[in-house]
Amino acid sequence: MTTAAGIFRWGYRILVTARRRLASSRKATLGAAIVLGFVLLGLLAPVISPGDPSAVVGAENLPPSLAHLLGTTGAGNDVFAQVVWGARNSLAVGFLTGSIITVIGVAVGLTAAFFGRWVDYLLTLLTNVFLVIPGLPLLVVMAAFLPRSTFSIVFVLSIAGWPSSARVLRSQALSIVRRDYVAAATVIGERPFRVIVVEVLPNLSSLIASVLFSSVGYGIGALAALQFLGLGNIALVSWGSILYWAQNNAALLLGAWWQFVPAGLCLAITCAAISMLNFAIDEVTNPRLRTVRESRRWGILKPRRPQKEFNVA
Repeated sequence: MTTAAGIFRWGYRILVTARRRLASSRKATLGAAIVLGFVLLGLLAPVISPGDPSAVVGAENLPPSLAHLLGTTGAGNDVFAQVVWGARNSLAVGFLTGSIITVIGVAVGLTAAFFGRWVDYLLTLLTNVFLVIPGLPLLVVMAAFLPRSTFSIVFVLSIAGWPSSARVLRSQALSIVRRDYVAAATVIGERPFRVIVVEVLPNLSSLIASVLFSSVGYGIGALAALQFLGLGNIALVSWGSILYWAQNNAALLLGAWWQFVPAGLCLAITCAAISMLNFAIDEVTNPRLRTVRESRRWGILKPRRPQKEFNVA
């Protein structure tokens, strides 16, 4: 019960501190606003565009109009409905994949760093084996042989994405587990799980948040890439499947820009917003970058004007 209460207090303190620090960053504010906007768009998809987004609603390749705000696809589907529902599915897969990658990375990285010896050796060996395997070929091979479902895609993306996060977290955790307060907690008989959660994990909160956001962006982009190649669940309406069907229906050759430009813009803007959040977290949590940013904010680092030299004759 004490450990659970400690975890709750730590999480609440991290959220309050992160909100206060990120509120002063323009990158974080803009990125969070964009991501929140797309999240609300996905959550309100049944209200904004009720019905089946894959239903045929009109003729093929209709341009944007009042009846169809973003036109229709080569199969007669409403592009606006598909973009709205695509935000819902793409973000859901991205956040689910990012959460799984972060949990696996934290578990593997902290376990290897804290226990060391043969545990560290085996987990590091496993991580290095997955790291040397090229990511895109691994995704293609696994997606080709597994059933084409959403859970299979999440599984494939998680398997291919966890090694890098685990390695980064392990390297940072190694410097923390060697500190005096961690050794003191171990000496007085604290359980390893409590030491990891109470003493080690709070010092990695900023890095964990950075890993989470980068993994979410990776999940959204990788899902779109797999579906564009025809290896994902094409029946799932997402931004990647919209691009896939636009390619199959020769939308570019027909000049039907409305079939691929909206989905491509949503994908690019979302990934850019997540990257802005990631950069903002790095600026806020990195003492050197935070000092430079605050100095520029208060005008301390503004270049001085060269003083005129006077010749005294």
